[in-house]
Amino acid sequence: MIRSTKPGFLLPLIILAPLSGISSLPFRVLNREFGCRFAFSEMISARSLSYSSRRTMEMLKSNAYDRPLGIQLLGADTYYILKALDRLKDLKFDVLDFNAACPRKKVTSHGKGAALLREAGKLKEILKTLVKECWVPVTLKMRLGWDSREYCLDIAKAAQDAGVNAVFVHGRTCVQGYRGEVDYSAIRKIKRNLNIPVIGSGDILSPEAAKKMLDKTGCDGVVVARGALGNPWIFREIEEFLSKGKMISRPSPEEVARAMKRQLDLTIDFYGERNALIKFRKFYIWYTRGFTKTKPLRINAAKARSKLDMLELIEEFVSIRRND
Repeated sequence: MIRSTKPGFLLPLIILAPLSGISSLPFRVLNREFGCRFAFSEMISARSLSYSSRRTMEMLKSNAYDRPLGIQLLGADTYYILKALDRLKDLKFDVLDFNAACPRKKVTSHGKGAALLREAGKLKEILKTLVKECWVPVTLKMRLGWDSREYCLDIAKAAQDAGVNAVFVHGRTCVQGYRGEVDYSAIRKIKRNLNIPVIGSGDILSPEAAKKMLDKTGCDGVVVARGALGNPWIFREIEEFLSKGKMISRPSPEEVARAMKRQLDLTIDFYGERNALIKFRKFYIWYTRGFTKTKPLRINAAKARSKLDMLELIEEFVSIRRND
């Protein structure tokens, strides 16, 4: 478990990232059933939340099983950030994370996300406001910089000085996006110079990658993002590998099918059948990637119009794998 020197802050070693367009309640619940101990909601726009937009409030839906839960806030205007905090007062969650890492142009063009790495003073003031006004621990998600790693330690130290409980560090700059290799040495430098937990992020796609992040950086934990897409087994696999040095056998086709069906049911219960099928199509692709002879199934999944259609495609996947 990750502990801060500040009271009331406790996180597991492996954390499910806030994935835009992905980390809905059904996705979080499924991953919790497969061993995830802490999950974040999708990234939430402070401005949209301040207006209580319907879509944003849907993204924040949770239940008693969905604990502990983190909410990640995106913004650059203190006025809307404070209004957003006011909207969160009636919700149950355990950590508030502030995003200074998102590299998408539609975010950074408005001075939000990773764009704040170019305005370290402004970022520090926002964090100080959040720490002062928020009733749960506050953390920061950052990248190594905009286009250079030169000031990444300064930014992390400023966050610590602002009073955050921990820093999540993605080991690339904004300009890199998700290209190029993770800079473990930069994360290690931040970890060695901070007194609060530092959690490493970037390319945690396997148990080996998680161990590599921990070994090379000395960080206190890891964030799983893309590695959980169609792969809810990754949390138990990482735990087993870190504790015993053993790799759990990859799931059988039948186990993959059961996970798909469970996620499909959860998604339909939450969104209704029509919308759930649209959202589940990409998950079908993720669950079946890496398997031979499944391309026609993925094409047909994009055309599925009913739950029965999707269930038939899941069974076809199992049949193909059995006969391969």
